[in-house]
Amino acid sequence: MTRSGQEYLEALRDGREIWLDGERVKDVTTHPAFRATAASFAGLFDLAHDSPHTPVLVKGGVHRAYAVPRSYEDLVARRHAYKVWAEASYGFLGRTPDYMASGAAGFAAAPQVFTTDRHDGADNALAYHRRLAEGGLYSAFTITNPASGRGEDDLTVRVVEERADGIVVRGAKTIGTGAVFADEILVGTIEPLAPEDTERALTFSVRVDTPGLRLISRTSYEERARSVFDHPLSSRYDENDALLVCDDVFVPWDRVLTYRDVDATAAMWWQTPAYLNFVHQSATRFWTKLEFLTGLAILITRSNGTEKLPPVVQAVGRLLGMVAQAKAFVLAAEASWEPVDEGRGGVRPGQEISFAQRIMAGELYPRAVQDVKLLAGGAIIQTPASGRDLLHPELGPLVRQYFRTPGHPAEDRLKLLKLAWDALGSEFAGRHEQYERFYQGAPHVYLTMQNWAGAADDCANLAQSCLDGYDLGTTTGPAATGATAGTGR
Repeated sequence: MTRSGQEYLEALRDGREIWLDGERVKDVTTHPAFRATAASFAGLFDLAHDSPHTPVLVKGGVHRAYAVPRSYEDLVARRHAYKVWAEASYGFLGRTPDYMASGAAGFAAAPQVFTTDRHDGADNALAYHRRLAEGGLYSAFTITNPASGRGEDDLTVRVVEERADGIVVRGAKTIGTGAVFADEILVGTIEPLAPEDTERALTFSVRVDTPGLRLISRTSYEERARSVFDHPLSSRYDENDALLVCDDVFVPWDRVLTYRDVDATAAMWWQTPAYLNFVHQSATRFWTKLEFLTGLAILITRSNGTEKLPPVVQAVGRLLGMVAQAKAFVLAAEASWEPVDEGRGGVRPGQEISFAQRIMAGELYPRAVQDVKLLAGGAIIQTPASGRDLLHPELGPLVRQYFRTPGHPAEDRLKLLKLAWDALGSEFAGRHEQYERFYQGAPHVYLTMQNWAGAADDCANLAQSCLDGYDLGTTTGPAATGATAGTGR
């Protein structure tokens, strides 16, 4: 059975070492910087554990994201599960537990990738997937290296001691999104490493309460939020980002997936379905987030009384087109599914469409935010400091008088405008705009992989076929040839 939200929260009270504003956080479930978001994650577990959504979210006693898809229909069922959890936070909780769950399922679909001459991590990868699935665990990851030098100045997580029972690691990883709320953290590297970087070419998973492991949190938007009324998104859906620091952390061998192997440390993302599974989850969430932003724009124009103006109708239509575009990438990736290991590892979403979605999303999100801002106008920057103004005996009547519009009482309109500012203009919103650009790695990583996917040769061959169809003496129009016409590509 899946675990309940309360069981999840109890597991977070494990003595983990979380630091914020120069102080150690004793309990993330009660601290004002984390408690509401922890409760939001707990709500996701409750949706799977016992709710009308349970049949969509759970199959065989585990969340569908853990299952290795065997057919197109399985991919569709997995997407329906992703959608339920994405809608629960309007797309603003990105690294929900189903994210790394789908990655672990990708590892399990092709465990042979983890077998090398130096270390055989295949069984460990399978055990990692099984442990998460059977325990309903939330795994985060830190796979980005800090900017650092080499040798004595190296700050990246690396091996400093090899023992009979495991390894000792030291150093840091960045952008641990959701890590303070997770049960485990997968520590690895997705960016390319040099052939000589064997000390840093490793992947392992540890519990967050492992001795010597510290998480240093960025500013908590949740803690700065005055109320749900004033900050409806950041007060509840700040998944946080943290720097992971390992101070001589011991990792047992059965927790090590790759070891001193540059190729395997990269291949676990690109030669298993893991990365494509990530994109499937995030693309579904992105589609949901654009639905929310577009709905927000529609409500704003109705509140402003501008919804029937031709330029506004056109702008909303453009946003609805963006939603359709985001949806189309999800459906196309499923429809272009590909077998894994000749079918032995099930199926995965189409690689070319998935990589293209990452390019599209990073470019589309800032445009969508800008379009909604234009529709909102100056109203979102001229709102009372807090909802308490509405409750003041002298100020309240003035606020209600001057912030209303026909058919929209001041309280409803201010509630809408504060939601819009939290989504579009707050520090929380700025983080999300930046994050959507780099959600699954820097563009140079997945753009390079797209070039290797085979699409480059197909495009080049089509253009070359045109060049081959004529020479300097050709004077008439070219005729279609069997080699290039009607291929259906």
